[in-house]
Amino acid sequence: MCRYGMYGPYKDIYACFSCRKVFKQTSDQELSKAEIGNRDYKCPQCSEIMKDMGHDFQAPKKDDIKQWMKVEILYRNGFTYHSCGCGGPGYRAATLSEVEQFLEKNRVFKSAGEALLNQLTMKQ
Repeated sequence: MCRYGMYGPYKDIYACFSCRKVFKQTSDQELSKAEIGNRDYKCPQCSEIMKDMGHDFQAPKKDDIKQWMKVEILYRNGFTYHSCGCGGPGYRAATLSEVEQFLEKNRVFKSAGEALLNQLTMKQ
């Protein structure tokens, strides 16, 4: 059985790209379906809606702007750090300079239009 299934509920990790901070929030397993649908976690500092990064996300240091840019680009292209806890979310680009090549190799959208549509409709 998966680690998160066996030992949960784990808190979900949410990131604010503006403030470069992360916060752990109540897990989906602890909420009703109505609460999950109406949930928007806002950053305590700037009040922007935070992004659900997944249990396996490890935030860069606050002053590491390039790493935060990398994480935000990956997020906007559909790459988060969700997994069941067994093997992790898989490889992610390690540096900002590797992101473009990583996205080309792991493109999940058939066209730039699909990527844009996903970005526009993605839960902010």
